[in-house]
Amino acid sequence: MLFTLLREHLRPHRGLLGAVVVLQVLQTVASLYLPRLNADIIDRGIATGDTGYIWRTGALMLATTLVQVVATIAAVWCGARVAMALGRDVRGAVFDHVLGLSGAEVGRFGTPSLITRGTNDVQQVQMLVLMTCTMIVSAPILCVGGIVMALREDVWLSWLVVVAVPVLVAVMALVMVRLGPLFGQLQERLDVVNRVLREQLTGLRVVRGFVREDAERARFARANTELTDVAIRTGRLFAVVFPFVTLVMNLASAAVVWFGAGRIESGQLQVGSLVAFLTYLVQILMGVMMTTFLAVMGPRAAVSAGRIEEVLRTPASVHEPKAPVAPTGAGSLEFRDVSFRYPGADRPVLDAVTFSVAPGRTTAIIGSTGSGKTTVVNLATRLADVTSGAVLLDGVDLRSVAEDELRRRVGLVPQRPYLFSGTIATNLRFGRPEATDEELWAALRTAQAADFVAAKPEGLDAPISQGGTNVSGGQRQRLAIARLLVQDPGVLVFDDAFSALDTATDARLRAALAHDRPGAAVLVVAQRVSTIVDADEIVVVEGGRVVGRGRHDDLLRTCPTYEEIVSSQVEVAA
Repeated sequence: MLFTLLREHLRPHRGLLGAVVVLQVLQTVASLYLPRLNADIIDRGIATGDTGYIWRTGALMLATTLVQVVATIAAVWCGARVAMALGRDVRGAVFDHVLGLSGAEVGRFGTPSLITRGTNDVQQVQMLVLMTCTMIVSAPILCVGGIVMALREDVWLSWLVVVAVPVLVAVMALVMVRLGPLFGQLQERLDVVNRVLREQLTGLRVVRGFVREDAERARFARANTELTDVAIRTGRLFAVVFPFVTLVMNLASAAVVWFGAGRIESGQLQVGSLVAFLTYLVQILMGVMMTTFLAVMGPRAAVSAGRIEEVLRTPASVHEPKAPVAPTGAGSLEFRDVSFRYPGADRPVLDAVTFSVAPGRTTAIIGSTGSGKTTVVNLATRLADVTSGAVLLDGVDLRSVAEDELRRRVGLVPQRPYLFSGTIATNLRFGRPEATDEELWAALRTAQAADFVAAKPEGLDAPISQGGTNVSGGQRQRLAIARLLVQDPGVLVFDDAFSALDTATDARLRAALAHDRPGAAVLVVAQRVSTIVDADEIVVVEGGRVVGRGRHDDLLRTCPTYEEIVSSQVEVAA
């Protein structure tokens, strides 16, 4: 998964990646050349008292160091550009793909997990690429080149390299085997913490209303402790790695000095060569350490890449048509023998549902909880596709209509309207950015929201917090309705969008809609009978099937289910 993700998203940055490799090779070759120059200064300059040689070789060392510094800075710059671009592209890909998923796919992952996958998981892959580009490309060159240069200095002392490197690699491999599963658990526990925290913040009023603060603190503490336990176990393994690497490096360095001193005394090795060999040994072990550092980051990045790929490889159940057809009518909606079943469900949510919504008419859907009303809305707006039958817009199957065209012609106010952080004006222009202030005020008047907006000192520029939490539920619903009216689609779909309004405001709003949008086809899903009593046709749904159709008075006589719904609400009101 990691390789697939990197191959796909690094392809546009091949030029920068090539520059990183060239620059890393250049700076690594310079690093390997410097100890040899230092050895020459000691053996041929200092030992012989040749000041001129010292100056000449020192100048060459300075030039080599300058090349190394410039190459390193340039490699880090290019590597950082590649890593940041990768993070941007992957986050964008996850965001774009999630926007195209239906509610069923989003629900399967869960919002907290999708947030983690689009942020923390992407960051893990991004950090791996950054470290690879800035450090670890040079590690194999440093290891191989260091071994070759060390052998040139003294073959006999190279047995220390043969001993030190395998020991270091073996311990690091053992650590890596244990780190892999822990990283998987770490990301899953992070999902849980995000989910619990999101639930508690969203449901803060409910928590306080039921005096459940202590219970929720305990629930968060459990999730937090489980995450901390895994993080501590991971940290302990990390804590073992670097002290062990340092120990091996120090022991190997001490061994080089110990055994090298005897060879210098016997005349088999020069002091400069011993210093160079010691430097090469440190470089070899540093290369191994950088490689193991990649191995440390690799498992976590691989887990994160798998989680990202799981999202990106999840197919959307709603697809853009290959040969879209544009409806040409005034805006009519028809359900023709529609059935819908969730994957793996025992029975359909909707079964052979048929009705129509004509321009200038209002069709209402009513039924008990779980009868399939919201599924009707999802199918009418193509947030899901029918299992059988067809939903038609001006006689054209919705599956054949381009998504942009469909959203322009069919508008929705959902059951839980959402406002975005910004101002009233930016929210109203969400579906039609070019709308004028006059059009905004006209929509607000129809939605019965003009009075409270005009009462605000900033008017249309009044701030709206995330989710619209700084306005009441009724105001939020009216602003959402006004936003739909600004978009001005031919078919208006209201999913229980009047539930937070008092009866008088509800009646005024419906009257204004009928007056200001006389040609619109209106589909209203409601729990409250008073909202739909004047509808041109009321469709009663029970258990996913249509059990009654007609006007209010007719249904009271002919449909027991509708009569029961009306009677229950009259009794409650009484």
